Amino acid sequence: MPVYVIAQIKIHDPEGYKKYEEGFIPIFMQYGGTFLGLSEDPEILEGEWPFTRAVLISFETAEKARAWMNSPEYQEIAKHRHAASTGTVMMIPGFSLEDAQAPA
Repeated sequence: MPVYVIAQIKIHDPEGYKKYEEGFIPIFMQYGGTFLGLSEDPEILEGEWPFTRAVLISFETAEKARAWMNSPEYQEIAKHRHAASTGTVMMIPGFSLEDAQAPA
């Protein structure tokens, strides 16, 4: 089942964050990730959003997402993201109405 990784990032050091961006794509592609969306100006439909970037990516399985996130290669560049930004990164499973059980 596919999983989606959602990142809400507040970049406070754009130059430092570029070091993260420079190494991101090759590592991401190596682990089979797919980019679904990226915005520095998302349309907020409800609530407040104190971040500067939203990212939505997917992987075929949770195992592949964890392998990417925990890989030595990714952890090496992630230190630049941690130093240049704050944020939240979460993983949620894919969902299909066909898979949902009917209410009892």
